[in-house]
Amino acid sequence: MTFKVDEYGYYGEFGGSYIPEMLYRNVEELQSRYSDILSEESFRNEFKELLEDYAGRPTPLYFASRLSGYYKSRIYLKREDLNHTGSHKINNTIGQILMAKKLGKTRIIAETGAGQHGVATATVCALSGLECIVYMGRVDVERQQPNVLKMKMLGAEVVPVDSGNQTLKDATNEAIRDWISHPQDTHYIIGSVVGPHPYPDLVARLQSVISDELKWQLREKEGREAPDYILACVGGGSNAIGIFYHYIMNSDVELIGVEAAGKGLETGFSAATMSLGSPGVIHGSRTLLMQDNDGQILEPYSISAGLDYPGVGPVHAFLHQTGRVSYMNVTDKEALNAAFLLARMEGIIPALETAHALAVLEKITFREEDVIVINLSGRGDKDMGAYTKEIDNE
Repeated sequence: MTFKVDEYGYYGEFGGSYIPEMLYRNVEELQSRYSDILSEESFRNEFKELLEDYAGRPTPLYFASRLSGYYKSRIYLKREDLNHTGSHKINNTIGQILMAKKLGKTRIIAETGAGQHGVATATVCALSGLECIVYMGRVDVERQQPNVLKMKMLGAEVVPVDSGNQTLKDATNEAIRDWISHPQDTHYIIGSVVGPHPYPDLVARLQSVISDELKWQLREKEGREAPDYILACVGGGSNAIGIFYHYIMNSDVELIGVEAAGKGLETGFSAATMSLGSPGVIHGSRTLLMQDNDGQILEPYSISAGLDYPGVGPVHAFLHQTGRVSYMNVTDKEALNAAFLLARMEGIIPALETAHALAVLEKITFREEDVIVINLSGRGDKDMGAYTKEIDNE
């Protein structure tokens, strides 16, 4: 079985390109050119140079000795939080801004939830001298103020979105509407493995640098390229697919994606798509999404703005359907507990998104010889508001 996208943009029954006619020309141009651009020597060289000299790659693979002792196993953290801008998002935005320039685009739009993708997009637009508009739900604007201020300082226009529940889904809707209105000069830098083909494959390939590095880093530290487990949080799913990418065909590696259960699966306040979703179309692709019996999208909920999404990337829907990846879910409270445990054991404050992956350590019994890699996808500066409330309650 192959887990690669086919020529029509599908992973099994999931994927494709469900777009308005006004966007057909843009998406078709990207479909026809993205693979060739990724293969161009000039692109590869500039991408590699910027990842190293600007973003700060390779990111360290850190052996968490105290956490390992606590869970009686060998736990490594892939430190994507140490990238410039504080998360894995910069890997994708650097690649896409280079692609946008090769396509002759002069205006960039993006959506963001936690703000990390928005900051990464604003950063590369400043670097390239391109106009930048970032759509962000009003709720996320309020709870992610540090990132909003960063985007504005970088010269981006941040557009608050008041429709729906004013979070990531609604920001994506508005970004697509903008793209429809400006098809000629605009490139939409989608932040995750969602959207119409070729975005899920494009973003996955740009983020695969994470697992590419992991192979040689593990060889140096453990004498082997493959761990026993890889854990990563999943909203749309870009950090997860990035660290899974080079291990998908290796069945000896157990891959675990972690979604946000919010206040609990049965409460109506959740974003655990794999547990609660069914096949449908959202934001240009067929995937799993949370919807009612009439096909109306259900509003998601998570304490984590980056996981507060009612769907998931089509590649993850396929990996779930085939059983190649196990998808678990974690509540707000479990994620908060995991964040504080990491902070006080290793001196690392993680993003709330990443804390969901860390919380799974409580749900699995590992052997002492097991090598576990957790993708530490982002740092926790942006989530200090939520963390402060917990500190005040201690």
